[in-house]
Amino acid sequence: MPTERIVMHRIKELLRLKYECGLSFERIARALKISKGVVAKYVKAAEVAGLDWPQVRELDEDALERRLNLRHGRGPSSGHMVPDFAYVHQELKRNGVTLALLWEEYRQTHGDLTYQYSRYCDLYREFARRLKRSMRQIHRAGEKLFADYAGDTVPIIDAGTGEILRAHICVTVLGASNYTYACATASESQADWLGSLGRALNFIGGVPELIVPDNPRALIGEANRYDPMPQRAAAEFAAHYGTVILPARPYRPQDKAKVEVGVQIVQRWILARLRNRRFFSLTELNAAIAELVTDLNRRPFRKLPGCRQSVFETLDRPALRPLPAAPFQLAQWKKAKANIDYHVEVDGHFYSVPNALVRQEIEIRVTIGSVECFVKGKRVAVHPRSHRRGAFSTLPEHMPASHRAHAEWSPGRMLNWAMSIGLRTGDVVRHQLESRPHPEQGYRACLGFMRLARHYGKERLEAACARAVVLGALRYKSIASILKSGLDRQPLPDQAQPELPLPTHGNVRGSTYYH
Repeated sequence: MPTERIVMHRIKELLRLKYECGLSFERIARALKISKGVVAKYVKAAEVAGLDWPQVRELDEDALERRLNLRHGRGPSSGHMVPDFAYVHQELKRNGVTLALLWEEYRQTHGDLTYQYSRYCDLYREFARRLKRSMRQIHRAGEKLFADYAGDTVPIIDAGTGEILRAHICVTVLGASNYTYACATASESQADWLGSLGRALNFIGGVPELIVPDNPRALIGEANRYDPMPQRAAAEFAAHYGTVILPARPYRPQDKAKVEVGVQIVQRWILARLRNRRFFSLTELNAAIAELVTDLNRRPFRKLPGCRQSVFETLDRPALRPLPAAPFQLAQWKKAKANIDYHVEVDGHFYSVPNALVRQEIEIRVTIGSVECFVKGKRVAVHPRSHRRGAFSTLPEHMPASHRAHAEWSPGRMLNWAMSIGLRTGDVVRHQLESRPHPEQGYRACLGFMRLARHYGKERLEAACARAVVLGALRYKSIASILKSGLDRQPLPDQAQPELPLPTHGNVRGSTYYH
């Protein structure tokens, strides 16, 4: 480094002033603006090394530094046991492990042949600087799973049409072990993102503390540097698995350097190997990727001991949280107002909510098998998912009392009630149900007959229906008019009437007149 070369230049000048010019320690100290103790230190080092000025003059700065044994911070000194810094680097990823603890263990193992703590730390930092930039970060075991999509896509041929579709490749990397997973999806939609993350968690067999993606709109609703807001489905995913989705800062790829490197490795070691193969489905492509992912995780590291698989088994796997009993079920959210018929519409089907919520805004959570309705975070209704367009799913408890009473009556029940009143009432009700295109169209009239029975009594209703059958006036209004006018108490019009004699009159013509 520049500061070290300036120091060595001054040391060389110090020795020239001493040996060639013969100056005292005090005069050398004044000339170089250093203390007499520092002058004495370097003169003593030259004496120990057996150097005189002609020898010093012929040495360059690096050689002089080695002869004076002044390589502080440049590397290990002779006579000391060099620590295994690859082991140190891996151990620092364990929870609670520090350099101070590892130094203590190093001293206990090697005794007097060990470096002091400050020198030990300097040597480790030099080792870490020689690693790749992405490796210099210290990630705790089980802490972070980094995720991103590769820029390259893989063509998939539709066997039926010959159309070429582009499969997208999702890559995840665990921070401590670099354990890598990759899979292909049809797109980068929310369903694909969350589905890929769910498969990645199943692959590693546990849940990390944090999931660190980029800022895709599929997961992050507002990519704010200080307060990012995940999409609702992404927040549900995180809550289901007991983790946190914490996106990297916008335009800061160094926040997810692990997966940036992981994407490059997947592109070079997996996708490049598949470039000459032809795939006809995502399933076929994912099977090929899975084989190469296994091979990738078993490849030995170049500068560290072991491989991704072995380090994962040692570090990350014990620190991961357990998976939930059931996988995450993706849900879509939408908003709708409850119509006047207290139903909301989802994909052409209508689902009921409590009738008191008419015209209020309802939040609807739609999954593959269910439709849930929420108001201010409280679930107010749940229905099995139906794909019958134009049909209704109605729960009785959601209806007003009058509607519920109406819904509780079926054609058979109405007819049984009518027959309990009498045969003629049964005839009238049967006519209401059978004379219309649909039985429900006669429900209102039948309910009206029930009201008449409560108001006038069963006997009068039966008598009124008997008169209506004789007259052929079977409508509700006709029977209600008969009861209101009291005609049900009159003899039926089909009873025999005596024929009255015709009066004798010139204007009255007999039957012979028309022959």
